[in-house]
Amino acid sequence: MTTVEYDALAALRSAGLAVDVLSSAHREVLAGLSPQEVGVLNDIKNRLDAVEPDVVGQEVKLL
Repeated sequence: MTTVEYDALAALRSAGLAVDVLSSAHREVLAGLSPQEVGVLNDIKNRLDAVEPDVVGQEVKLL
C-alpha cells in the first residue's frame, strides 16, 4: 500500500497564498503544517479577503 505524503505548500499555493515569495526558512515551517493547520490559514485568508477593498495599492499581499 502506498502512502501519499501531505504537501502543505501545494495546498497553500492552490488556495492562493504566495508562499514562493517567502524565505526558505518560512517555507520550511509552512511545509510542516498539518492539513488542519493549512485549513486554519486558508480560513483566515478567506476572512481577510472578504474585508479587503477591491483595489489595493502597491502592497504585497501574502495572505
